[in-house]
Amino acid sequence: MKTVGIFRNQLFKGSEVFIQQQAEAIKNYNKCYIGRRMIGKKPEGATSCVLNPNGDIRGRMAELLNAVTTSAQPYQTALCNQPLELIHAHFAIDGLYALSLAQRKNIPLVTTLHGFDVTVSNKDLLKSRSPAWINYLIHQHKVKKEGDKFICVSNFIAQQAIKNGFPEDKLVQHYIGIDVDKYQPRDQRDDQGIILHVARLVEKKGTAILIKALKHVHKACADARLVIIGEGPLLDELKTHVSALGLEHNVTFTGALPHQDVMAWMRKASMLILPSITAKTGDAEGLGMVLLEAAVTGVPVIGTHHGGIPEAIIDERTGFLVTERDDMQLAERISYLLNNGEERINMGRNAREFICEKFNLSKQTLKLEKIYQELIHG
Repeated sequence: MKTVGIFRNQLFKGSEVFIQQQAEAIKNYNKCYIGRRMIGKKPEGATSCVLNPNGDIRGRMAELLNAVTTSAQPYQTALCNQPLELIHAHFAIDGLYALSLAQRKNIPLVTTLHGFDVTVSNKDLLKSRSPAWINYLIHQHKVKKEGDKFICVSNFIAQQAIKNGFPEDKLVQHYIGIDVDKYQPRDQRDDQGIILHVARLVEKKGTAILIKALKHVHKACADARLVIIGEGPLLDELKTHVSALGLEHNVTFTGALPHQDVMAWMRKASMLILPSITAKTGDAEGLGMVLLEAAVTGVPVIGTHHGGIPEAIIDERTGFLVTERDDMQLAERISYLLNNGEERINMGRNAREFICEKFNLSKQTLKLEKIYQELIHG
């Protein structure tokens, strides 16, 4: 069986479970995870080739050389005995680093575009001071010209990619999907009245707007409970915001949690909220995988008319869509769901049906494997 390389500079991040979920669903190809280092735990039995597996000086030097130069040379030893027929990189920045490796091995490169990689402005790529981001700013034309295929996680990302100069004939829109068999609908008795928000705590996720909306909800429902799962640079600021609004007894910050624990919280939730906004850098939501995870569990979802989110929610059927930054409208929708249990059940049922129809991981993976096949065999 042929082998594809799943490429991400930093592998197995807790916030990027969707990458390995997609990879592990692949059945007709062997997989080898490739990157500089592993941030989290790799899937059981998985094959991996990383530059810095042990955190020693030699590994750090290989990692640094690759980060600064984008050279594939540091991978020579790690991959010397590993057969590969194709590399699948995630995020355009990582696509730059995978490109030299794919060309050295004379194999195709497909890169998935997820969000910030086609929405963040060039100015903010430069301001990041990240060697990888700056390298991408300088050499992005090379990726666009020499990469073989670019997978866009939503129609919104496809349009952004075109605006960013990606060749339209190399783009394919493809939803990653979610395992609808693994995640079964919860028992309605599990619903504990929780307003759930799962996100990395950055501007784009709109967490501050959600907290402001909760203040409006609190006026009519003093025991309204918001659980925020995730960590990020805005954590302390958001906690201060909660205290300033007098909501300390209504908001719980759990920090980052293992994916299985996140899914356990999903089953307790009355709704999942993702009120994403366009950040000052231009960063926007590609789709919002957490919306799919809630919906497949039978939980209604509320999101914004933003990025790819409208592709994951049918307004007033599987949940609600609200205007970006409109905390009053968001509060109204939250209150409506809190006060209408039967509607929550109906919307949750509709949400799962929608996900099973449009985002079934098994069906989407077969489409992905067809993309691989066409690239490998020309």
